[in-house]
Amino acid sequence: MQTLTLAVPPSLPSVLARGALLSPLKRGARAGDRGVGTRLVLRGVRIDGARLAAYERVCGFAAGRDQALPVTYPHVLGFPLAMRLMAARDFPLPLLGLVHTSIEIDQWRALGPAEEYELTVYVDGLVPHRRGTEANVVTEVRVGGELVWESRSRYLARHRTEAATAPRDRSSEPARKPLPAVAEWKLGGDVGRRYGAASGDRNPIHLYPLTARLFGFPRAIAHGMWTVARCLAQHGVPQAARVRAEFRAPVLLPGTVTYAAEGAAFELRGHGTGEDRIHVTGEVLPLDGRS
Repeated sequence: MQTLTLAVPPSLPSVLARGALLSPLKRGARAGDRGVGTRLVLRGVRIDGARLAAYERVCGFAAGRDQALPVTYPHVLGFPLAMRLMAARDFPLPLLGLVHTSIEIDQWRALGPAEEYELTVYVDGLVPHRRGTEANVVTEVRVGGELVWESRSRYLARHRTEAATAPRDRSSEPARKPLPAVAEWKLGGDVGRRYGAASGDRNPIHLYPLTARLFGFPRAIAHGMWTVARCLAQHGVPQAARVRAEFRAPVLLPGTVTYAAEGAAFELRGHGTGEDRIHVTGEVLPLDGRS
């Protein structure tokens, strides 16, 4: 895998426009495909205090100049690099229609807002999925050469597969008991626009009902990374932690959701519904060492 060191962060609007133009030309994954054979590196990354404050407000994190970065914030820093990789001509999956299905974060220590960071982002292979193909995107954050934060996100490109024709067998899965409700959140129709302004992710499915309907949604939907960040702001995260989250169903805006948690586990579900309307499931575990 070749390494490309960038002098400046990619322009996210330009990257997304390129990805949209190339999407109809993508042939889709084939046997042996591993994604993009390039590792992007961006050094000297500094935190924009105003942007961080906007992110903390919209996600519900405690704000303060001396506070550690929210555990999800490095995802925002690495997102333009990830999009550049997936918008590249040699990435076989179309950028349009990719769905963020899960994220796993390892944070080995608290990250300070005044530190200087080095970002590394690469695609660690493509994985067959019953509904298509998933790309595994890795983001690494270093300080002084030390790896302090790492995430693995999976993005699904939906397409016909042999597995997709067979119904999923849930008969052997254990019955799932909903977690105890902790809080009810009423979400305004502007959540997607506010998070998009703070994160740079202005995907039209998150902004307005009209733009969301162009992609098959009845209303705008919340960003998946906003939903997990909002849950973690409520749940609390140790300085060294492993976070796992799965995005299971979109959250329509405006709307009302229930945050539920017990022990390490948390979930976000439709207000007044059972487990049939689970939007996010996850867990937060203390991380000891680098195992």
